[in-house]
Amino acid sequence: MEEIQYLDWNNSIQILNKAYETDLFVLIIGPKGTGKTALVRDFAKNKNVNLVTINFSLRTRESHLIGTKTLTDGTVSFDEGVLIKSMRDGDMLYLDEINAAEADVLLRLDEALDDRRQIGLKESTGEVIKAKESWFVIATINPLTHSGTKELPPQILSRFPVRIRLEYPPENIELEIIKKYVSGKHESEIIQAIKLANTLRQAAAVEELFYSPSLRETIAFGKLLDKGMSAKEAVKFVFGNVYTQWGNIEYQKVSDIITSMFGD
Repeated sequence: MEEIQYLDWNNSIQILNKAYETDLFVLIIGPKGTGKTALVRDFAKNKNVNLVTINFSLRTRESHLIGTKTLTDGTVSFDEGVLIKSMRDGDMLYLDEINAAEADVLLRLDEALDDRRQIGLKESTGEVIKAKESWFVIATINPLTHSGTKELPPQILSRFPVRIRLEYPPENIELEIIKKYVSGKHESEIIQAIKLANTLRQAAAVEELFYSPSLRETIAFGKLLDKGMSAKEAVKFVFGNVYTQWGNIEYQKVSDIITSMFGD
C-alpha cells in the first residue's frame, strides 16, 4: 500500500513549523497507524529538506547509528552510521519508535541530542562530529501498551521540549483520508467500518482487546469494496481475522461486535 497522506486536522504542521524555526526538537506521541510518519514526511517535503529515518527496534545497535570498522584489501576504514551522516549533512533526522531502542543505543543518541549537538567517534579516530546548523530531529513514541516499547529516560525526553499528541482522527476526517485512496462509491459502508474501527480502538485503549486497527485498515477495507468484495467479507478479512492471533475467545468477542454492526 502507498504511504498514508497526512491530513492536518489538528494543526500539527503549524506546531512543527514553530519548533523548526526555534530549533526545538519534536516528540510525536501516539499509537500506531495515526499518521505520525505521514506527518513527518509531509513536513520534510514542505521544507524541501532531506529526511533520514532510523526505525528503532530491539535489534537496533549502536553501529547502526554511529558506524562500523571494515577491512577492505588489508585497509581498515570506518563506515559512518545514519546518525553521524545526518549530523554531517545537516539533514532532518526522523527517529521512529525511539522508545523501542535499547539503553546503550539511547545513551549514544543522548550524547548527540544535547545542546552542543556533537558526538565523539570513539569507535574510530576519536573525532568530534558537530552537527550542521540545519540538523533537526523529530522522534516518535508509541504508548507503553504497545509491544516492545519502554519508558523513555527523563534525559532523553528533555531533548524534545516540543511534544505533539497524535490520536486517531475524528470519524469525518478519517473518511476524508480514505477518500484519497478509493472511488467514493461505498461511503456508507466505509462510515460503518470507521465506526467499527473506533469501537475496537476504544476497547484496545482500555485493554479489553489486544489490537487497535490503524488507518491502513480502514483504507484497505475501502479498497476491497472497490474491487467488488462485499462489506461483510471485507470486514472479516481486514478487521476480524487478525484477532485469532490471541485465541478463539478474543476472536469471538470481535466477531460479535462485527455481527452487531454488519449482520450475519
